Amino acid sequence: MLIDSHCHLDFPDFEGELDTIIANAEVAGIGHMLTICTHVSKFEQVLAIAEKYDNIFCTVGVHPHNADTEPEITTEQLIDLARHPKVVGFGETGLDFFYDHSPRDTQERFFRAHITAARETGLPVIVHTRDADDDMSRILRDEYKKGAFPGLIHCFSSSSELAEIVLEIGFFISFSGIVTFKKADGIRAVAETIPEDRILVETDSPYLAPVPKRGKRNEPAYTAYTAACVAELRGMDQGAFDTITTDNFFRLFAKAATVNGHRETT
Repeated sequence: MLIDSHCHLDFPDFEGELDTIIANAEVAGIGHMLTICTHVSKFEQVLAIAEKYDNIFCTVGVHPHNADTEPEITTEQLIDLARHPKVVGFGETGLDFFYDHSPRDTQERFFRAHITAARETGLPVIVHTRDADDDMSRILRDEYKKGAFPGLIHCFSSSSELAEIVLEIGFFISFSGIVTFKKADGIRAVAETIPEDRILVETDSPYLAPVPKRGKRNEPAYTAYTAACVAELRGMDQGAFDTITTDNFFRLFAKAATVNGHRETT
């Protein structure tokens, strides 16, 4: 079994097709999916999907692109929304200095609120970072000094230096279809060398479809292509890799393990 640890099933790209999308995932061996909240104002739509399907969990949070247009969210509000049994983490949140859709200080303020929620609840924070390695390192180190908190860098596309920093503070790293792209040698190098107990895989669908589906709408079923690529990079048996990443997911998202009744097999 594999898990798509990051997808956006509430996005319009999947409207009217969710039953088919989830059936496709099952055929491809994807046992569970985590659908990610990007607007707190649309959280109810995200939660409704997780409530409808037994094998789907969700998060609550504000994407850095939306920090300037969403209502100000407090740590207390995030924690309150996360009380639902299907909500297993906070985010996605973080920094995006490539597009700069929101002011950088606003992105940072929202990001720190999510981190505090993770520290206070033990639920992981799902971090988006793009062209912001220096500030991401600064914030993570500063917040870690206040007390440990669980989390992961999703859709990893950063430097090996940032990878080392996040591994030092206990984070996991999730790889998307980008790892299959021709020019992603740096990302493949990180995927090849990080500890096996810190690896997750995802689609970030509907975006970033992996080779050989690149250019098409992505969907959770395509997690299998990314997993095959990373397993090959690491010289691992596919079944063993799938088991390890599944156990990693439930170890990080411990609330999901409680809801699902998962027990580690490694």
